[in-house]
Amino acid sequence: MSKKVGFFNFSLRKVLSDDLSILDNARLRMLYYGLALSFFTLFVILADVIYQHHTILTITTGMMFISAGVLFKFLTFRPRWTLISHLILIVGTLANIVDSYIAIQNVDVVTVEVIITILLFSVYMLGQKAGMIYSLLNVVPVLALALLQFSNNYVLPFKPEKVDQTTTIVAMVACMALIAFIVSHFYTAFIKTFTQLVETNEKESKLTAEFEEAMEKAQKSSEAKSEFLSTMSHEIRTPLNAVIGMSNLLISGNPRPDQRENLEVLKFSAGNLLSIVNDVLDFNKIESGKLVFENIKFNIVELMQNICGGQAMTARTKGLSFQLDIDNSLNSKVLFGDPTRITQIVFNLISNAIKFTGQGGVTVKVSCIEDRHNQVTVSFTVKDTGIGIEQQRLAMIFEPFIQESTSTTREYGGTGLGLAIVKRLLELQGLKIKVASSVGRGSEFSFNMEFPVSTEVFVAKPNVPQQTSENSDTLSSVRMLIAEDNPVNVMLMKKLLSKWGITPTVAENGERAVELVQYGNFDIILMDLQMPVMNGFDAAIEIRKMRDHQKSSIPIIALTASALFDIRERVLESGMNDYVSKPFKPNELLEKIQALTKLSANSFRFSDSPAIAQ
Repeated sequence: MSKKVGFFNFSLRKVLSDDLSILDNARLRMLYYGLALSFFTLFVILADVIYQHHTILTITTGMMFISAGVLFKFLTFRPRWTLISHLILIVGTLANIVDSYIAIQNVDVVTVEVIITILLFSVYMLGQKAGMIYSLLNVVPVLALALLQFSNNYVLPFKPEKVDQTTTIVAMVACMALIAFIVSHFYTAFIKTFTQLVETNEKESKLTAEFEEAMEKAQKSSEAKSEFLSTMSHEIRTPLNAVIGMSNLLISGNPRPDQRENLEVLKFSAGNLLSIVNDVLDFNKIESGKLVFENIKFNIVELMQNICGGQAMTARTKGLSFQLDIDNSLNSKVLFGDPTRITQIVFNLISNAIKFTGQGGVTVKVSCIEDRHNQVTVSFTVKDTGIGIEQQRLAMIFEPFIQESTSTTREYGGTGLGLAIVKRLLELQGLKIKVASSVGRGSEFSFNMEFPVSTEVFVAKPNVPQQTSENSDTLSSVRMLIAEDNPVNVMLMKKLLSKWGITPTVAENGERAVELVQYGNFDIILMDLQMPVMNGFDAAIEIRKMRDHQKSSIPIIALTASALFDIRERVLESGMNDYVSKPFKPNELLEKIQALTKLSANSFRFSDSPAIAQ
């Protein structure tokens, strides 16, 4: 304790502090009143022993009297109660030993009371260990003196000083008063401390209950948010599925040039809306903290070509050049990682670069900066010649729902989530993104990522053009059941499947789908997840319970407009083989149908690692 007050302070109020505990403030009060009482008592005793001409008692009493006054002033000037307590005990111990051995040369009742006072004072003020030490320093010499007197071996060459009865009574009363004050004062302090602990415990219990209630509300709020996002995702993506799907069908029907242009605008606008919905859902996945990274084999060259294929067409449509530069040393390497998240990161960076570049072009560079045979470090760089970013706003662009400026938002659109998603995905892997930018000259985003390397060697697949007629011949015999309650989606699916030679059977809800499977024969089922009467999850579970192995093992592809983080797990848990997210790409659905119907033709088994469409 080192609270500072004025030198001429004599007030206890200025010495006490709210920052101290009840016990520490009690110790300060004890010193304050105890030293004041001792000062006046020692003054009376000093006057008496001087009057009786007791030299040694005058010296010891005077020393204690002066010490009491000095320590009282020190307490009210620099209230360091630990130091002051030690000084009081040292002075008291020395005075007690000198009086017992030299002055009165005896162990009397006053000596015993002083020892008791020192014991109580040291324990309450300094703790058990200090109390034991100071007690022994007083008790052992006094016991030794008593033993010497009992054996008549303690004799000094001068007579002991005899005090009168008045001095003894004053000393006894002072010691008893101090003992009573110490015990009662600290008993009160202990009771207050105990009461405070009880009140604190009650407050903590109340706060804990409030915290648990708040956590429960937060959990319910989180569940409600997830449910809301799932519902909104379904409600928005379902009509988008119809808009994009119909646009694709109409474009493939050789429309007039003016019609094609209108359809392309319609498809582009629907794609933008879908991108916004996906950004919000992706950000929710990341912020939920439940995002899990995969560790599967892939080739970085093939992955980058797939990512940049569509983006290059978008750039060229805008009149921009697009260049993909990949280190040749990566061509044949098979890496372990999460290609889905890499795609998400790189795709967002490239989309951002194309969006904010009006002239010039975009360059994507992938280089191997360190090759340790079993592990490589790959550098990804996306550079553009766009509008650039002001230096003081570089950190801001990675915050969610924020773009470089409000004028940027109005001119270029977007949610402002792209770079926030990139940053969060990299941070979850312990990585950082670097950005260098100059206003009017462009920006460069880069990050490094380490990958374990497989012992396998990647062999590029030959580029064989798809033959629609073969696909149609292959699928014309496929018996398909579609469980879908939305009539627009049903019409869209029928039109699309007719191009592949498939005539599907339609069930308007999950319960009807179970009935049709029970009484009919199908090769594959396309199952919508959100339907009335019985949803797709429950319908799949019921189908998997059927006794007929041929029916219970029918491949099921989930068709869902929801894209929340737990869809993959729920799809697999319900026994479905795979899922396609609406709006889906026709080629993606075609590949999954072909793969699962071939699998079914041999012998059914659950897919170990289904390709989840993001």
